[in-house]
Amino acid sequence: MKILNLGSMNVDNVYQVDEFLLPGETKLSQGLSLFCGGKGLNQSIAAVRAGNEVWHAGLIGEDGGMLLDKLKENGVNTSLIRQVPGKGGHTVIQVNRQGQNCILLYGGTNRMLTHEIIDGIFDAFGSEGAVLLQNEINLLPYVIETAHRRGLPVFFNAAPMDAQVSECDLSLVDWLIVNEVEGRQLAGDCPEEEILSVLSRQYPSMSILLTLGSRGAVCLHQGERHTIGVCSVQAVDTTAAGDTFSGYFMYGVLHGLPIPDCLRLATAASALCVGRAGAADSVPLKSEVDQALAQGSLEVPLARREG
Repeated sequence: MKILNLGSMNVDNVYQVDEFLLPGETKLSQGLSLFCGGKGLNQSIAAVRAGNEVWHAGLIGEDGGMLLDKLKENGVNTSLIRQVPGKGGHTVIQVNRQGQNCILLYGGTNRMLTHEIIDGIFDAFGSEGAVLLQNEINLLPYVIETAHRRGLPVFFNAAPMDAQVSECDLSLVDWLIVNEVEGRQLAGDCPEEEILSVLSRQYPSMSILLTLGSRGAVCLHQGERHTIGVCSVQAVDTTAAGDTFSGYFMYGVLHGLPIPDCLRLATAASALCVGRAGAADSVPLKSEVDQALAQGSLEVPLARREG
């Protein structure tokens, strides 16, 4: 099954500094690196490396050539990406000598979608497949409504969390993917152990994947709850771990794997990802994950059914 990811694409401008700038301060950067980013782009690459057929859609600006090249290099279908005048989405990131960062995000062309552009994207994609969304584009409620109206299942990663998410009709979402912070915000600041129960009462037909970072993940699907821990590995960079987990979990769901197998596949992929530096480039290929599972080189825990 093919995936339509109508998601953000950003150029990340990463500046190395000794300490973060203070109000009114000017200082020289110790270095500048440019990377391809955006939650949408990262998840498209994660999903295609997991073995999915991915069509990325959206708008890039005059500075977006490197984003288009990165998606093409990874085998993503880019026929639904349009270049328009103006500055594309980008970030200004300061990284200090302790490795901490602060990020300024400019939405740019990611926030220039119109109803007509969205309708054209869905017309071109067709009526078969699934839709993957994140909260870094405008008109997200309309995108969800359009996907549902056309009979396409919706996988929604509600990040970053802001007021636009509250405007979305989550009853139209088939799979909600959130971490513990986002889940608690959606569920009304309840205790973490109650997030799935609260959300399932509000949206009884929605399946939920709740990721818990170093504590694993919990999934609620068709009334059954499954939990899984993490592999014991030395983490080098956790930047793309969540996107890797989502991409591989989605692969399992769309290919009809039992939920415990989906969780185990996603956990193994994330373990390989955090052992590498970088964002999208650290996502492993499915052949690497399959080999690691077959050889037993990762101690991947089994998923447990609760209740």
